[in-house]
Amino acid sequence: MLDHLGVSHLDELIDETLPAQIRATQPLHLPSAQAETAYLRKMKAVADKNKVFKSYIGQGYYDVVLPGVIQRNVFENPGWYTQYTPYQAEIAQGRLQALLNFQTMVIDLTGMEIANASLLDEATAAAEAMFMQYLVRKNKTANQYFVSETIFPQTLDVLHTRSQSYGIELLVGNVQDIPDSDQIFGVLVQYPAGDGTVSDYRELVSQLHNRNISVCAAADLISLTLLTAPGEWGADVVVGSTQRFGIPMGFGGPHAAYFATKEVYKRNVPGRIIGVTVDTNGDYALRMALQTREQHIRRDKASSNICTAQALLAIMAGFYAAYHGPKGLKQIAERIHALAALLDGALRQLGYAQLNETYFDTLRVELGELIGPLHAEALNNEVNLHYQGTLAGIAIDETTTYEDIETLVRIFAKLKGKTLNDVDLAALASNASSAIPEALCRTSAYLTHPVFNSYHSEHEMLRYIKSLEAKDLSLCHSMIPLGSCTMKLNATTEMVPITWPAFGGLHPFAPTDQIGGYMQVINELNQWLSEITGFAKVSFQPNSGAQGEYAGLMVIRAYHESRGDSHRDVVLIPSSAHGTNPASATMAGMQVVVVKCDERGNIDVEDLRTKAQLHATDLAALMVTYPSTHGVFEEPIVEICDIIHQCGGQVYMDGANMNAQVGLTSPGLIGADVCHLNLHKTFCIPHGGGGPGMGPIGVAEHLVPFLPNHPVVEVSGGQGISAVSAAPWGSASILLISHAYIAMMGSEGLTNATKYAILNANYLKARLESHYPILYAGANGRCAHELILDCRAFKAIGIEVSDIAKRLMDYGFHAPTVSFPVAGTLMVEPTESESKAELDRFCEALIAIRNEIAVIEEEQSDRVNNLLKGAPHTIAMVSADTWDKPYTRSQAAFPLPFVRDHKFWPSVGRVNDSLGDRTLICACPPMSAYEEIEA
Repeated sequence: MLDHLGVSHLDELIDETLPAQIRATQPLHLPSAQAETAYLRKMKAVADKNKVFKSYIGQGYYDVVLPGVIQRNVFENPGWYTQYTPYQAEIAQGRLQALLNFQTMVIDLTGMEIANASLLDEATAAAEAMFMQYLVRKNKTANQYFVSETIFPQTLDVLHTRSQSYGIELLVGNVQDIPDSDQIFGVLVQYPAGDGTVSDYRELVSQLHNRNISVCAAADLISLTLLTAPGEWGADVVVGSTQRFGIPMGFGGPHAAYFATKEVYKRNVPGRIIGVTVDTNGDYALRMALQTREQHIRRDKASSNICTAQALLAIMAGFYAAYHGPKGLKQIAERIHALAALLDGALRQLGYAQLNETYFDTLRVELGELIGPLHAEALNNEVNLHYQGTLAGIAIDETTTYEDIETLVRIFAKLKGKTLNDVDLAALASNASSAIPEALCRTSAYLTHPVFNSYHSEHEMLRYIKSLEAKDLSLCHSMIPLGSCTMKLNATTEMVPITWPAFGGLHPFAPTDQIGGYMQVINELNQWLSEITGFAKVSFQPNSGAQGEYAGLMVIRAYHESRGDSHRDVVLIPSSAHGTNPASATMAGMQVVVVKCDERGNIDVEDLRTKAQLHATDLAALMVTYPSTHGVFEEPIVEICDIIHQCGGQVYMDGANMNAQVGLTSPGLIGADVCHLNLHKTFCIPHGGGGPGMGPIGVAEHLVPFLPNHPVVEVSGGQGISAVSAAPWGSASILLISHAYIAMMGSEGLTNATKYAILNANYLKARLESHYPILYAGANGRCAHELILDCRAFKAIGIEVSDIAKRLMDYGFHAPTVSFPVAGTLMVEPTESESKAELDRFCEALIAIRNEIAVIEEEQSDRVNNLLKGAPHTIAMVSADTWDKPYTRSQAAFPLPFVRDHKFWPSVGRVNDSLGDRTLICACPPMSAYEEIEA
């Protein structure tokens, strides 16, 4: 490879690629690399420092039973967790169907008309709902949002954070006392409430609608199998978590949130929506619908900045619903409620005041002076309750057993000088009545589609999971060369600890003396990432890259406000930036000023200087990606940072391309003040078909005091901004993956990974540049870790870049990033983890496609009916009785010899995007609906 590049050793290539002034002079100070077996032995000892007590804390997090068939065949299966976001629908039909199942489940249970394919967590989903309600409000001067005082505290804190930027005033109180004001545009209620009570909101909602006030319900999805669906009592938006659908607590995440609303708001819905359409053969096909709503298209005009969702967890939740079906889910909910009612009766029999007359799963007990002794006795029995003053909350979940109820009764009885024998549990169980008001008992059907009524044995469920997996291309099949997305190896050993009960079974609000293992992992990872980035400290709360951007900007905002510079609200953003950058800046309440790029794709320094000086009084920050989104180490990056600092601004570095920096340079060395890290890119957390992600932010010393805090568990200082996500440490369980990656790589391994990522990209550049123009390169003609192939000239013969993307499927490859950051181009990132043999296969495919284009250029092939326009070719197409193409079946399906040994068949032909948008169906359709689409 080095010979091909004309250099004698790897460091010579690196010297030609990185500007000398930003090169690190010392190796990373990290512990020595550990072998895989040694690391797992160490982590067993670390896991033992976690005390997994029986949790009745609730507050949005509950213990679950993850069916083994889903754990082994989805959660632990690289065929599911290494996929990319399904932008190439023809090779993603399996996960698209699984996500459509998820949407259908949400629509049915909530009683709404439309749902998306997941959001990050319940708290941020509520914040997204608040903003949507704000956007669609009738009275455009209204700026007050009323929040029920019984909302979960983490949700309220995130709402507080998000509301600041838009000038929304939060009003918190009893929903029966909502002021009579025309300035209130929306209301949020919890259903069941955070204290466990279940209320009938019908009359309230009717009154609010008469005042043009929309209503959002944050609803517990499993409870909706027994409770009247919010859509049936008038809610306009319903949000919540699907964590109870078989997803371990994992000390806070990842868990898939849901978002459901009315179809009239379909263009305001944040995140991804999976929709039904047809392919070129008129057959059923799925795709991501209404993508023009998204931040990559609308940028600062987008309704949300969300880029990563929780696809893998949504897929698991959907499979959980399919496995149990409507009857099974209802049985789980009935059992939870029955055990809660049994405990309620026992507590009352013991003489306790249980305050909730109505409830689904949560009781509140007034203890008075007994609260201290109760706390101690509960801990003696390895039980965690939810304590508020003299109240103890008890949330029953799917894992609670009759024996657990006996333990709880024994604890409470002891405080009264009694025993379990003083309570007649058997009589209470036989005479128990429901605590759900009759008016709120659900009568409507749900999950009636065959997908939720066909796979209730493990064997059938296994076959269904495998049938969908077979329709998806993942890293199990071939490289996924997406620029800026870093689809790299997710090593098996890195994945092993996340399914251990000692990490999966911990509640995020567990007492501090029970979380020693997690704290060790988090503290070590904090130290390692601080060393890697050159920063002082890292916050792990942001649970996506886009949320890391938002958190970083809010930290910068808080810093300026602490200095009396609250007027600083201008953010400079290069025109080449990710769409999430301007969307995040707008969400943070800042004004976006675009900086030009020059003809080489680099930031126009003079334009930057002019705009920085013009806005010097109000300059808050520069958002810069390094290396650039064009795949170049821009030489004047230090000068760029200096210009911003001289004008009083801060430098926010987008860490999407951090895998070209690790060990060679760092954001801190370059001059940045804050940087988010996509742990699902550089640090090996799998993409999971479009999530989970993690976007922690590292900051310089002067920004440390402003890192995000949390209302339940303090994780920052008194000056810290309010929470940006639901859990104190974000999706904590997947931090184990990045911890493992760094621990097993060590300083030398991490640095070599960066060097090989740069080597692989430049090798592709050298092999492909005589076939495709390479759009940008650095001062010495080298690219960074990614490169852009310019395909715009092919448009003259009718070949679009999307045609190349679809034809690559016939060769067994996922397309590179299409038309970003430049329309009509392909952005390629090989990563460090692909072998030379795989890189060569990819090059051979692209070269062969270029030759196919040449045949069209030479007018030896039709411009409309050709190999590229006909792609992808399915097995149904090439095995059909008739074949009317001007090329052979073999050319279509097996264009190169290696394809026969590595053939991956797209399961549908090219999908019809526009039809799916014109006729939006985002739930599993009956045949009648499918026939309507086709018509």
